Formats: sequence, structure tokens, C-alpha cells
Amino acid sequence: MNKEEIISNTIKFVKRKLSGDSSGHDWWHIQRVLTLSRKIHQKEDGNLFIIELAALLHDVADWKFNMNETSGLKIILDWMESQQIDPETIKSVLYIIENISYKGEAENNKMDSLEGKIVQDADRLDAIGAIGIARTFAFGGYKGNEMHNPDVKPLADMKFDQYKKSNGTTINHFYEKLLLLKNRMNTETATQLAKSRHQFMQLYLEKFYKEWDGFE
Repeated sequence: MNKEEIISNTIKFVKRKLSGDSSGHDWWHIQRVLTLSRKIHQKEDGNLFIIELAALLHDVADWKFNMNETSGLKIILDWMESQQIDPETIKSVLYIIENISYKGEAENNKMDSLEGKIVQDADRLDAIGAIGIARTFAFGGYKGNEMHNPDVKPLADMKFDQYKKSNGTTINHFYEKLLLLKNRMNTETATQLAKSRHQFMQLYLEKFYKEWDGFE
């Protein structure tokens, strides 16, 4: 199979896998990450085939939706082998997917490859701005978390185990993750794209608190 066929098959595979998701990690999220990854690639270079595969497959293995990370990675490995993808490409894609997720403020960014940095940036861009706000509330509802509780304060400097088990409020999630992402972009292209999205979230929170307190 050629690369175009593999990407086409992978799109169909991921659509089947994520069909009906209501947590903000649906096919449309994947499509946006793919589009953003291609956009960043145009400026930053890298192996486009690896970038596209990782962008398409990254949430199939997400620890939030599998028994554990290993089981999700096995699904991805089996898929790539079924598409007769060469071992080096498989290794590169699995490395990206293993290291793409935000795992708490205290955790170091482990991404080393340019392709991984691009896909990670695209995934993080989709977690902020107007889309990011919508996805955050969708995920909070999916998890059964409170929207806002002034008595529950955000947790600072969380490690992965704390982040994974956290069931804090949706508003706190802005402070525990979303507002931190602007300064965690890997590429200059994504850093520039993140600025307006970050600013929009700040404006949203200002308006949210005014309405919460009945001032607007």
C-alpha cells in the first residue's frame, strides 16, 4: 500500500473507533488536530507521513479511555502492522503517542522528535481557545464534574498520578492545564497560534466570574 492509501484507511479506522464520543475526543477533534499538524508542518518541516499517522491515532491510546495505556498502544500497533507500515515508522509513531498527553504541571515535557512536537502542539492548540472551552465543558459533563465551586481551589504543580485521579471542577481545569499550555508549545508556529486562543480564554473567565456573581 502507498502512503495515501494508508492514511485513507487510518481515517476510516479512527472514525469507527471514536464514533459517538461525547467527551470532546471525537473524530472532529482528530480532524482538527490533523489540520493543525499539517499547517504547522508547512512552517516547521518534519516527516509528514509520521505526523499524519500520529495525529490520527493519538487518542485511540489515550489513558483516559482505555484500561491502561498499554492496551491502547497495542490496538495502534496491531493497526499499523495490518497496514504493513515499516518498523521504523511504527516506532516513531508509538513514541509520539506515548508521550503526547499532558500529564500534570510538575511533569517534564518528554517529546524529543520534531514530528512529535508538531502533533503535540496541534493537540494542545485544540485544547485552548473557543474550541478548548467547549471541549473542557463537554469533558467535565462526561466525567460528572461540577462546573464551578468557589470553595474548591485549583491544585498547583500536580504530578501525573494526581492529575489522572483529579475530579476537580471544570473551571479549575483552566488553571490546572489550559492556561499553562501557551508556554508549553514546542514550535514557534504553535507559540504564535496559541496567543489569541489563550487571550480568548482569559476574557471568557473574566466574563464567567462577573455573571457568576450577578454583575452582568
